[in-house]
Amino acid sequence: MNITKENIDALNAVVKVEISAADYKEKVDKILQDYRLKANIPGFRKGHVPMGMVKKQYGKSIMIDEVNKLLQDSLNNFLIEEKLDILGNPLPKMQDDFSWEAENYSFEFELGLAPEFKIDLDAKKKITQYNIIADKELLKKEIDNITKRYGKLVIKDVVAEGVNIAGTFVNDEKEINKKATISFDTIKGKANQKKFLGLKVGDVVVVNTKGLFDDDHKLMGALGVDHDAIHGLDIDVTFTIEEINVNEPAEINQELFDKIFGADVVKSEEELKAKIKEDAEKQFQSQADQQLLNAVTEYLVENTKFDLPAEFLKKWLAVAGEKPMTPEQAAEEFEKSEKGLRYQLIEGKVLKDNELQINIEELKDFTKGFVKTQMAQYGQLNPEEKELDEIVQRVLSNQDETKRLQEQLVSQKLLNFYKENITFKVKDVNYEEFVKEVYK
Repeated sequence: MNITKENIDALNAVVKVEISAADYKEKVDKILQDYRLKANIPGFRKGHVPMGMVKKQYGKSIMIDEVNKLLQDSLNNFLIEEKLDILGNPLPKMQDDFSWEAENYSFEFELGLAPEFKIDLDAKKKITQYNIIADKELLKKEIDNITKRYGKLVIKDVVAEGVNIAGTFVNDEKEINKKATISFDTIKGKANQKKFLGLKVGDVVVVNTKGLFDDDHKLMGALGVDHDAIHGLDIDVTFTIEEINVNEPAEINQELFDKIFGADVVKSEEELKAKIKEDAEKQFQSQADQQLLNAVTEYLVENTKFDLPAEFLKKWLAVAGEKPMTPEQAAEEFEKSEKGLRYQLIEGKVLKDNELQINIEELKDFTKGFVKTQMAQYGQLNPEEKELDEIVQRVLSNQDETKRLQEQLVSQKLLNFYKENITFKVKDVNYEEFVKEVYK
């Protein structure tokens, strides 16, 4: 057997595999001999079937099968031995004069080669690294939310500003009969609010649905009407008041601190603000990190220039899926996937050149940290190592879960590498400014 490679250009090559009868004949003869010993053919005793008959019946199919196995194994081994970095899979070249009637065979495969390129981490236009700060306004909102969440409902006699009103909306024609709790402050317009002010439990008010609330989705929830029907809905409904209450905020004191954080963890309003700020900024950090990784990815894809074996990849895409594509469909698919492919190559080079590949022990440690975080959310703060190891083993026995965790660990390694090796433009922003600038 003889295998040779011819470079067409820097991105394309052809591998030629020549197989002679001597390469497969011994294996084929052995298989035919096994068939002869085991075959049950009427008119012959088992093991005494003439070899000529066995060859005539099975010889061609066995030979073709063995040649294909030999071809695949030799091609794969050649790619490994030559350390060829290819894109897609080798594509067999069609041969008009090919025939299985011959004894010697020649096969050719087209290869798309991965490009050689350099990565420049010294960005001329600095990438922005956002530092999201929990400002005074956010802290105030969070404290307001906490005091409301841990507050208590107080029953009121009459409807006034700031109350919640429980009752039933009815419209017989539209078959609306829906219990709902609405906030007085979400009622839109002074005319509508005036209809509710001063009402008591048992009173009935008639209102029109058009412009009743400051948001159509609130009307949809209150009436139980589907999304398509709610927009532009203009009907009268009755609302029978069944309860009036107000959420009385909890007092900011030691009792509240202990409820939220445990006994004596927080002892003052200043410590409460500091704790909220710390927790909020920790959550913001993960969003800022993801944005930074996305920004570096975009920068590298835009500024790392190299060619791809585009025509080869289009041909490969046309036959690689479950359903064959037309040349036009394959070209369209290549255009969609080109950016992703470019980043895969860039990411792979960064990982390889800087020895950032992960090993199984790192993956186990990373998974263990993930499991401990999950358990802590359910109050299991000090799990035993044996229990952790068993859970990690179960998690990593799931291929999809293993792939997801590997991707997270790779992203973490890349992010840490970029932070150490790229000079960023650091910008302090609050969360609203971050959202506005990043997501626009």
